[in-house]
Amino acid sequence: MGSNKSFLLAMLVVLSLLSDHACLGARRLLDTPPLPALTLPPLPPLPSTMPTIPTTIPSIPTIIPKIPTTIPPLPPLPSLPTTIPNIPTSLPPLPSLPSLPTTIPTIPTSIPSVPNVQIPAIPFLTPPPSKP
Repeated sequence: MGSNKSFLLAMLVVLSLLSDHACLGARRLLDTPPLPALTLPPLPPLPSTMPTIPTTIPSIPTIIPKIPTTIPPLPPLPSLPTTIPNIPTSLPPLPSLPSLPTTIPTIPTSIPSVPNVQIPAIPFLTPPPSKP
């Protein structure tokens, strides 16, 4: 920031010193006679006769082939069949379902007896002996 202030101060000092010379230079420019007008060199004379434009335009060679004036006939369209194929009127028979048995097995009415079998005691599965 300080360098900007010193730069501005230096510019003001220079301008104040040069202001007298600038005023004198401007006054001197105003006192000088005007510059002489520049004269342009004369233009060459125009030709007296204009070139003639040919009245016939030469044909432009083209590479586009000639378009035929007649259209070739279209190929014949395929004919549609006049008869309709036969559609079956009856459906095929359905497959037969498997037959269920008609007899139901009999349910036993008595409970079979279980033989009295003594299962050996396993020591770690038996309850502890009761205390009297």
